[in-house]
Amino acid sequence: MQRYAIGIEFCGTNYRGWQTQQAGILSIQETLEHSLSKVANHPVVLHGAGRTDAGVHATNMVAHFDSASERSDYGWIRGTNSQLPDDISIQWIQRMDMAFHARFKATARRYRYVIYQAAQKPALLYRQVTHVRHPLDIKAMQHAALKFEGTHNFESFRAAACQSNQPVRHVKHCRFTAHGPFLVLDIEADGFLHHMVRNIVGCLLDVGQGVHDIDHIDQIFAAEDRKAAGITAPADGLYFIQATYPEHFQLPQVMLGPQWLNWPN
Repeated sequence: MQRYAIGIEFCGTNYRGWQTQQAGILSIQETLEHSLSKVANHPVVLHGAGRTDAGVHATNMVAHFDSASERSDYGWIRGTNSQLPDDISIQWIQRMDMAFHARFKATARRYRYVIYQAAQKPALLYRQVTHVRHPLDIKAMQHAALKFEGTHNFESFRAAACQSNQPVRHVKHCRFTAHGPFLVLDIEADGFLHHMVRNIVGCLLDVGQGVHDIDHIDQIFAAEDRKAAGITAPADGLYFIQATYPEHFQLPQVMLGPQWLNWPN
């Protein structure tokens, strides 16, 4: 039996998230398992580094599966991609020791949230970014983003349906930058709660639009109540871009993306 790690790029618009759900509900995981199983000639179970929501995208979702079938790396990738719909693609594959686990061996996960700030909506980026028509206070949003760095209780920033046992997370970095009309939140943490990134973005948008000042974020943290925070930002602009693992696993290093932003890691 051989364990394989794979890197997956997908557009989440047409799916109800990563995780396999009840029959008739389209998910990224189930779609991939179906295609991999055809190439393997046996049922394949896929384990992902994270569980993205409906409509959320990924540039490099790491996952693993086990198979005794003999295929070349090219055969796995080419064969599976030929079975997949156009909005899902395996970008790389690597043979791993059985000690590797895409979810449990990950030490950090990283997301980018992309806002497109312009008077008119971007037709060619439909469902790939979150469009904001009105000007935003970028400097205020940059300062506000730093409030989320460090170890905090994120009770106010998780969905009511979140199933995590505890809300404390360590955010390694949370930076907000502008690249022309593209405004990007880049956040990395040891783990994320359900809707955590989208709720943080909703809070930053309130700051950028002048609804609240920067210090209001401290009050939201102190409340430990989801109702104290603002709206949940749309899924369209959110991308899972990286899972970090101990160096000895030596997984491929890829551009973080999304590709059309085209700036270095």
